[in-house]
Amino acid sequence: MGFTAFVSRFGLARSEGLVLRYLSDAYKALRQTVPEALRTDELDEIIEWLGETVRQTDSSLIDEWEALSDPEHASHAVTHHEAPPPPRPLSAQPRVFGVMVRNAMWARVDAVARDDLDGLVRLDGPDAPWTRRDWDEAIEAYYAEHDRVLLDADARGPSFLQIGPEDPAARTRTVRQTLHDPEGHHDWVIDAVVDCAASDEEGSAVVVTDRFHRL
Repeated sequence: MGFTAFVSRFGLARSEGLVLRYLSDAYKALRQTVPEALRTDELDEIIEWLGETVRQTDSSLIDEWEALSDPEHASHAVTHHEAPPPPRPLSAQPRVFGVMVRNAMWARVDAVARDDLDGLVRLDGPDAPWTRRDWDEAIEAYYAEHDRVLLDADARGPSFLQIGPEDPAARTRTVRQTLHDPEGHHDWVIDAVVDCAASDEEGSAVVVTDRFHRL
């Protein structure tokens, strides 16, 4: 989840400042204390995602810390205690944005695996074109062919997710998540649209389901 969705989901509005500081502390600890020899690409992705999640909400929590860590490269705004600039466009950061889109699609896979219609509606919003009834009918059709949805490491692999290039006019990207079924047919997919402009504005990936269907 993005920070705003997380706070809303668990009713943390009165404590969101504390939650944000906890996340920023977690980011700083990962950045500072994990030796290079033990870092992996997966960990680096988590660190970048966590840092950008905090920056998109309140960049000052990280800017001030980075200024203390490296005073010579501190920005003018930080050294002169100016108001923080607007967050940098999220869609222009392909690695972090890709992680957020991947997480958004995986949340849908997880909800389908649990037949969680309320969760699926919550992910897309009440006015989404793919409705609760659509989800219900498509999930029923999937389980008529397959016993379950696999949620193992292979299911989260890059071969099951396709993210298209940005349409510069519409500022959208198409994305397709393939479900990992026990038989290995891989014949059911979730198609969605990523709104890049809305993602930049909200500071988290804005993804809306287009269809869940059999190929």
